[in-house]
Amino acid sequence: MTEYLQLLSYGPTGWGDEMLKGAGITLALALATLPLGLVLGFALALARRSASRTLRGLAEAFSTIFRALPELLTLFLVFFGGQLLLQAILRLFTDTSIQANGFVAGMIALGLVFAAYASEVFTAAFGAIPVGQWEGASALGLRRSHTMRLIIAPQLLRLALPGLANLWLVLLKDTSLVSAVALNDLLRMTSVAVGTTKQPFFFYLVACLLYLVMAVVSSFAINAIERWSERSERQRGAASPVEGRALA
Repeated sequence: MTEYLQLLSYGPTGWGDEMLKGAGITLALALATLPLGLVLGFALALARRSASRTLRGLAEAFSTIFRALPELLTLFLVFFGGQLLLQAILRLFTDTSIQANGFVAGMIALGLVFAAYASEVFTAAFGAIPVGQWEGASALGLRRSHTMRLIIAPQLLRLALPGLANLWLVLLKDTSLVSAVALNDLLRMTSVAVGTTKQPFFFYLVACLLYLVMAVVSSFAINAIERWSERSERQRGAASPVEGRALA
C-alpha cells in the first residue's frame, strides 16, 4: 500500500501531480468544447427548420457526416488537414512554418461531433413545442427574435437538457482521444506513468476513478440545472394568468 501511495505522491518520485494536470487538461478541453458545440448545434437546428432548401440540405449533410465518421478519424482530419491548410495559406505571405496545436484541434474536432449530435437534440426539442405558441406570439405582435428568447428558448432548454447532459458525459469521455495527437491529457499521462513504472492496473484504475469523479460532479451540476429549469417553468406557469389579465 505504501508503494502505491508513493507512486501517487507529488514531486520527482511520484505521478500524482502529472495525473492531476492531465485531468485538468481533460476537463479544460471538455469545457472549451461545450460552448462551441452548443452554439453550432443550435445553429444547425435552426438551419434544419429554415424555409431554404439549401440551408436544410447543408445542415442535414453536416449532421450525417460527423455522426457517421469515427471521432478519432475526425480528430486526425482536423489535426493534420488543418495544419496543411494553414501552412498553405501562410505560404502565400511568408515562409514561416507552423505546428498544429493538439488542444485547439481536439476542441474543433470534438466540437464538430458534439454539434452534429446536439443538432438532433435541439431539432427534437423544437418539434415538441406546439406550433400554436409561435402563432400566438405572432398574433400578439411579438417579433420572431423576441418569441424565441422569451417563449421558445426556456422551453427548449428544459426539453433538450436530458439529451445535452448525455452528450456532455460522452464528450468528457471522448476527450481521451486527444492523447493520440500528443496532448498531455489524463489518458496520455496515465500511459506515460504505466510505461515508466510498469504498473498498468494501478494507474489505469486511478484514471478510471478520476473520470468517474468528473462524471459524478457533472451529474450533480446537471441535476441542479434541471431543478432550476423546472422551478423557472413553474414560476412562469404561475405568473401566466396575471400576464394574461394584463394583456386583456
